[in-house]
Amino acid sequence: MSGALPAAGEDAAPALIELRGIRRRYGGQGGQPAVEVLRGIDLSIRAGEFVAIVGQSGSGKSTLMNLLGCLDRPSGGTYRFNGHDVAGLDADALAWLRREAFGFVFQGYHLISTESARENVEVPALYAGRRESERTQRATALLARLGLADKLHLRPNQLSGGQQQRVSIARALMNGGRIILADEPTGALDSRSGAEVMALLHELADAGHTIILITHDREVAAQARRVIEIRDGCIVADGGSAAPPRPAHPMQAVPQPPVPGAAPTGSEAGSFWNDLREAARTAWRGMRLNRSRTGLTLLGIVIGVASVIVMLSVGEGARRQVMERMGTMGTAILYLGSQAPATGGPAGQLTEEDLQALRELPEIRRVLPVIGDPITVRRGSADRQVYVFAASQEMPAVHRWPVALGRYYSDAEDRGLAPLVVLGHKAHRHFFPGLPDPLGRQLLIGNSPFEVIGVMAERGADSGAQNYDDMVFIPYQAGRARVYQAQTQPDYVVVEAASSGQVHAAEAAMRRLLLARHGREDFGIGNAAARIQAEVATRHSMTVMLGLIAAVSLVVGGIGVMNVMLMTVKERTREIGIRVATGARRRDIQRQFMTEAVLVTLAGGTAGVLAGLAVGAVLIAAGVPVVFSVSAMLGAFGCAVATGLVFGFMPARTAARLDPVVALAGEQR
Repeated sequence: MSGALPAAGEDAAPALIELRGIRRRYGGQGGQPAVEVLRGIDLSIRAGEFVAIVGQSGSGKSTLMNLLGCLDRPSGGTYRFNGHDVAGLDADALAWLRREAFGFVFQGYHLISTESARENVEVPALYAGRRESERTQRATALLARLGLADKLHLRPNQLSGGQQQRVSIARALMNGGRIILADEPTGALDSRSGAEVMALLHELADAGHTIILITHDREVAAQARRVIEIRDGCIVADGGSAAPPRPAHPMQAVPQPPVPGAAPTGSEAGSFWNDLREAARTAWRGMRLNRSRTGLTLLGIVIGVASVIVMLSVGEGARRQVMERMGTMGTAILYLGSQAPATGGPAGQLTEEDLQALRELPEIRRVLPVIGDPITVRRGSADRQVYVFAASQEMPAVHRWPVALGRYYSDAEDRGLAPLVVLGHKAHRHFFPGLPDPLGRQLLIGNSPFEVIGVMAERGADSGAQNYDDMVFIPYQAGRARVYQAQTQPDYVVVEAASSGQVHAAEAAMRRLLLARHGREDFGIGNAAARIQAEVATRHSMTVMLGLIAAVSLVVGGIGVMNVMLMTVKERTREIGIRVATGARRRDIQRQFMTEAVLVTLAGGTAGVLAGLAVGAVLIAAGVPVVFSVSAMLGAFGCAVATGLVFGFMPARTAARLDPVVALAGEQR
């Protein structure tokens, strides 16, 4: 261990940076041998000094620079910055210090390859929460001052080494650069560019900046006003200059480190939207520069979202088609008939008074008594056994069955025993072949003539039942009086509940009423609506199952996003280190990569919705029943975004927790 002698005039000003007994060791865990790089460093640097730390490779000078710049923490000893113990600062406070007090100039320039010269210079101000216009104005002025006014929009690979180093110096000055930490700033430059960089550092020193130059070149070090030599992790010489350091310019006053856990300043609190916008811009640029990988990543999200939309839309279309077709039977229909009681005895009788009492129940909308049997129907020489359906004028409303030609009979005509008949679709073709309009013609039903007043729309047969289109329909009272004279009660009664949701309540109310009137259960109630609703529920379950199967592809797409984001973190390790060195906090880095993941899924979700609509349009054109649901589209889109948040979290967290020193070296550990 070697202590540094105080430079001339050191007592005249308090130390800005004070190291006492600083040690830094690596390893020593998991069976690895411990390697001590710094071995008890004592060092004091005052504001306004131009200090060179010189040493050969492996002497520990770069490690010392990382400790001075708060990129690394010592294993032992005390580091006081402006009188404050740095060990007491949390990660955000250290980021604040790097952002507000230090400016880094690296040998390898460490510029973000996808950003322009101006955007690279703006990075520290972005994390300081400065407005975009202010950032742009200052970055432009700094680059112009350093002779790069015509290079603002060029990327690093379009600049020479000397120009890249000047961009790095401008970035170091963006937030004031009170302390410039220059690590081998001339090492990768030719002699002319190196001289230009050193001239810039002298100019900054003359302006009152504190310059700490790390180099192995003694000729470069000799240009500083104080030269400190380090060897094997120890300071072996401190050639303090006889001239005192130049006083810091008022604009270069070094800020006090923040108190850990204190509320953010106005600029920090207001930087969220700036950071979010910058993260989105960076992500979008990265997506454009890696189109192939982005396209493959998006493909999983697009397929997932489109599949969910198409599956749910097809399922909803099928469900509604079933509802429409089965709705002709009535989605709130019950069937009532008389029967012998289970305890024995004669079958019950359903009277007109029973039916009227049922009509008065609030759970019931319509009551339709029906008499029907196959009867011989004749027209001229044509005769046929036809099911003659005698019911009231409410039959089309109960069964959701429209009249295609003519009209249906009225209640007054029913009460007046009018001999009127409405034909089923096939009955019309059988009795009046080649005659499109049979209205006004006569049919003989049994022994009674009936006038044709309408033709029902084509309906088809319900499962296991006679084809409705073969039937003919006559008024209930006329049927009893003219055709079914022997009938004392209806064959059955069709009861329509007030709504499909009240079917079970209507059934219970009917049962209570008839039990009270008859004193025994000599009737039977068939719940056709329950069967229909069960069918619809089955279709709905199938739709949900198809949607869940489709959602699996969303999860697969999300895993793809996670893998790509992990790869992106690995590829951009050095960029993460650069951002941390310029003042980014852990949450800034995490927000950056979370935003990128969400932006990928937003783009994929949007494309997936459009693809789902396109596929649905093709299916509609092909005759497949498809019903688009806004909620399904919003749900699929929302799931895509949630996928980005969930599967982007781990890569973002990995990026935020990278060691700054290791990240700057472009490695992961």
